[in-house]
Amino acid sequence: MDTKFSGSAHYVASQDLMETVNIAVALQKPLLIKGEPGTGKTMLAQAVAEALGKKLIIWNVKSTTKAQDGLYVYDVVQRLYDSQFGGQGVDDIKKYIKLGKLGEAFSAVEQVVLLIDEIDKADLEFPNDLLWELDRMEFYIPETKETVKAKQRPIVIITSNAEKELPDAFLRRCVFHYIEFPDQAQMEAILRVHFEDLDEQLLRQALAAFYWLRELRGIEKKPSTSELVDWIRALAAGGVDPSRIEDTIPYAGVLLKKDKDLHTLRKVK
Repeated sequence: MDTKFSGSAHYVASQDLMETVNIAVALQKPLLIKGEPGTGKTMLAQAVAEALGKKLIIWNVKSTTKAQDGLYVYDVVQRLYDSQFGGQGVDDIKKYIKLGKLGEAFSAVEQVVLLIDEIDKADLEFPNDLLWELDRMEFYIPETKETVKAKQRPIVIITSNAEKELPDAFLRRCVFHYIEFPDQAQMEAILRVHFEDLDEQLLRQALAAFYWLRELRGIEKKPSTSELVDWIRALAAGGVDPSRIEDTIPYAGVLLKKDKDLHTLRKVK
């Protein structure tokens, strides 16, 4: 088992990113990752867990998510139902307390990797409400008068698409890294992880067309890494002649997801 993160068989990480992950682990601070969609923010947590031999716990944040959801949920409705229909052990409140993802991470006997994914989707109070728990690594359950304290401090990785600005107090407690969009050399390495036997001409033409398209003036939603992977699969499945990829951009709808962007492409191709 590795003690430091150096990428994984399925994740190509820059030297800067690997160093930042290891610094965050050493300082025992949450690692906040930003970057445009498709740069591997979410997959980073999976790669860290795989490389370090640790369990991954994922907390997917939504617009309705509250910090309390990650700690625990008291199922008062089920308890009321059981009391009305003669359920056993209604007086045992512990039966109706279910730990959330943060609670699971704290309760784990061995250190885990906790991914708090897309934290910026929640309301502005969400990060502030987590400050105490992430600092102290514990929380109190008033219904049972118990304190849940982390047995092992989890490795916390937080992702954000920068849809909202996060509070300064929260940012001060994190180690921050922005994942730059891969250059062509790094993207080639990423693609070789996804494809074992890839036609070299297809690879070169697809990469050239992809980066040309990302720089095309007027494109609102630039294609991401995941869309490039899908596009190469489509090109291979369709038996497209590699020599015409850059000139014609076949199956452009795999790369571009907006009518306006497809129209912009049609004007120049």
